[in-house]
Amino acid sequence: MNTFYMDHAATTPMREVAAATWMEYAQSLNPASQYGSGRRARSVADSAREEIAQLLGCEPIEVIFTASGTEADNIAVQGLFQSSKLNRVVSTAIEHPAVLETVKSLGANGADVDLLPIGADGRVSSFDLLEQPAAVAAMMWANNETGAIQPVPEFIAAAQASGTPTHIDAVQVVGHLPVNFSELGVTTLAASAHKFGGPRGVGLLLAKRSPAPSAVLHGGGQERGIRPGTLDVAGAAATAAALREAVGEMDAEAQRLRALKAELLDGILAQVDNVMVHTTEPSLPGHLHLSFPGAEGDSLIMLLDSMRIEASTGSACSNGVNRASHVLLAMGIAEADARGAIRFTLGRNTTEESIKAVLGVIADVVSRARTAGMAF
Repeated sequence: MNTFYMDHAATTPMREVAAATWMEYAQSLNPASQYGSGRRARSVADSAREEIAQLLGCEPIEVIFTASGTEADNIAVQGLFQSSKLNRVVSTAIEHPAVLETVKSLGANGADVDLLPIGADGRVSSFDLLEQPAAVAAMMWANNETGAIQPVPEFIAAAQASGTPTHIDAVQVVGHLPVNFSELGVTTLAASAHKFGGPRGVGLLLAKRSPAPSAVLHGGGQERGIRPGTLDVAGAAATAAALREAVGEMDAEAQRLRALKAELLDGILAQVDNVMVHTTEPSLPGHLHLSFPGAEGDSLIMLLDSMRIEASTGSACSNGVNRASHVLLAMGIAEADARGAIRFTLGRNTTEESIKAVLGVIADVVSRARTAGMAF
């Protein structure tokens, strides 16, 4: 029996080219070693770094390998803050926890934190807070829940006008939309390999030569001293292979996913009443975030799962209790409505059959979840 995977924003299956590349170089030794096997490993890592740089519009030295997008976000935000004499951080209330919790931690330790306002469409509505300089300003390129693409050029321009270094969380964007680091003008940018079909456990931090983030971890000085630790050569090579394939099919895949998303949305709205659509344009090609007031998101997920359809609420869950999404609350959505949210995210293995599978059961699923009611 088929399982229909609709949670590509969480992770996407590894591409065959990435898996094959990883296996090819899985026995690589330490690339910092000076003898022959070490030099061969370093050559593989250097080639991967160069290819990623070419695909993302930056210099090879600006590519720093990390263990995750979360680590890349942490290094950038904490490192830029530590390298500055200023005590102020600017971000938004809709960030992924990798940035949001890092900013909160800085605030708890004495930093002055300002959050840019969010409009009802889930996008930053004003950059006035950037008129005063800060140690770092951090904003995501596209929201992991709603898929909303943020006004990144305006953010960077406003920060540059006050001399504020900028960090962009591009975890949901890299491999799905064009990225040119040098043209963007941002100070640092984070990505994650498993979001575009690479291996889990590999992240990317693009970092300008200056200002560069200070080291958050300390060790042997690898990766410009910004991220010390022995490099995963196989992971780096597999990431480059996955990114190469993702970029090569990007335009056609975006067009395909947008058509499937439109079909899914139209079909849901035709069958189910009282649906709140949280994904507005411009958005990522495969994101569709909805609320079904009167139903718990957890109930919707479990009912869909029983029918072999895998989706998510897109919100934090703790001890089995569904919590309203901080993103939706920041957009002004009522807590009860936010708790009825579900996120469908489409990707490479999403087909017409996947869409028909959801549309074939969604009316019954929502009806049953609404009958079960809300947990109080």
